[in-house]
Amino acid sequence: MLRRLSLRDFVIVPEMELDFHAGFSVLTGETGAGKSILIDALQLALGSRGDAGVVREGAARADISAEFDRPAQLGAWLDEAGFEHESGSLLLRRVIDSQGKSRAWINGSAATVTQLRELADSLLDIHGQHAWQGLTRPAAVRALLDDYAGLNTTALAASYQALKSTGDALAAAQTRQGELLRERERLAWQIGELARLAPGEDEWDELNAEHQKLSHAQSLMDAARASLEALSEAEPSAEALLTQALDQLEKVLDYDAALLPAVEALRGAQAQAQDAAHTLSTYLHGSELEPSRMQELDERVSAWLTLARRYRRTPQELPALLAQWRAELQALDAASDLDALEAALAQANKAFGAEAKIVSAARKAAAPQLAAAVSQAMQQLGMTGGVFEIALAPQEQAQSYGLESAEFLVAGHAGSAPRPLSKVASGGELSRIALAIAVTASQQCSGQQGVGTLIFDEIDAGVGGAVAETVGRLMKQLGRERQVLAVTHLPQVAACADQHLVVAKALQAGQTLSSVRPVAGEARTAEIARMLGGERLSSTSIAHAQEMLDLSASAPLKTKKAKS
Repeated sequence: MLRRLSLRDFVIVPEMELDFHAGFSVLTGETGAGKSILIDALQLALGSRGDAGVVREGAARADISAEFDRPAQLGAWLDEAGFEHESGSLLLRRVIDSQGKSRAWINGSAATVTQLRELADSLLDIHGQHAWQGLTRPAAVRALLDDYAGLNTTALAASYQALKSTGDALAAAQTRQGELLRERERLAWQIGELARLAPGEDEWDELNAEHQKLSHAQSLMDAARASLEALSEAEPSAEALLTQALDQLEKVLDYDAALLPAVEALRGAQAQAQDAAHTLSTYLHGSELEPSRMQELDERVSAWLTLARRYRRTPQELPALLAQWRAELQALDAASDLDALEAALAQANKAFGAEAKIVSAARKAAAPQLAAAVSQAMQQLGMTGGVFEIALAPQEQAQSYGLESAEFLVAGHAGSAPRPLSKVASGGELSRIALAIAVTASQQCSGQQGVGTLIFDEIDAGVGGAVAETVGRLMKQLGRERQVLAVTHLPQVAACADQHLVVAKALQAGQTLSSVRPVAGEARTAEIARMLGGERLSSTSIAHAQEMLDLSASAPLKTKKAKS
């Protein structure tokens, strides 16, 4: 629910901070006092489009903050987006400067306007004077019916996307059969050429190393032979000289221990020289010139280089290129296999049909229940004999939302045939029907993961008398399940509120400024009296206002159990 709204330099509000209560709250005030300013501010805090026009004249920026209780279902979203939420509250802030530039924050961390909008659907619903207009759109009608039925259409949408992508693949394959065949032949020929080479993953580096070795085989053998001769075969050899030096020092070592390091170094050098001589001897015995192997290497290297040039790749890339072409050929075979694609399409169509059947059954079951509940609410709103229906019409083609369209039909009074909601002429009737739908649907969502706050912005326009009293009682009843905030000009509605806020406008230092204050007791009675009889308060209007408040406080609420 909405806890607090803070404004600074917003339109004609210099500074304001309001705390909101649970239950049913109303905003009242004179015409033009700016009652809808608070609704506009809330919409900006939740990501609606804003411009420099919202900045109070002479100010540098407008600053709006709204604090909500955090709905449990938003925890995962906030974690994924990297926003803190351990306190259990959700603080949204939006700043718009005099140039129209906007910045946003969520719980003190920088956010995007898109992220604010993503939160909006989980925090509040706003029903305006023309709320009925949205209910004429098929998508909105379906969404409301699905919410009422407790439907999750995610699986249906996913199965439709699978059906669509499979159908597109089959259609493309049927259209491009000749092109796909030519492409397959080209790939198959290229794969065949590379496959004959059969390039190993590390073979190119190994070929180069061996080729280099055989190209310098004579030089390698000559160097090894010369080194071996110097070490052990020459007169004198390195080994012989080391042995001679070691013998001389070992004869006198007992006389001076300081010679020991030199002796040990010579012993190590002698051992290393012997090891090197043995290694060189082994190398020479195992090495020989191989002209035939050299020719093989030349041919193999040439084959690699030829294909690398032909396909404009480096030799090292040839093994990966062969794997890539084989994968492309496999995908091409799958894309051109009409039998397999037709079978996949049949399976996707079957899966979609199963999901759509579940959704259709739930809609068919929920539609008459929702229609009956709205019809009942219409009787309380001065539309005696009125009937509300939901028409489900089969679609010729499968759609992401299922196999049927949904439309609201209304008969405003007994004896008339239900017609599409958009055809109902009376603005007052449309507002009351929208209120009946909103109240009915909201009662059903209580206890589910629906939004915590409902806002009605003068949705009661065009009603009065006993109907206005019924509107107030319905909103009060709804306030037992959800937080309800209503902008109203009807005293009957205002008298039913749990919290009453009055918006006033005044001229200060040549500027028109707006303020909001909570009223109770005599101040609230005076405001109800003003709504009844204008600015000049009489004892009669005050008595009438007090009577309305007393009756509202004492009247029992009728609770309606939501459909499970």
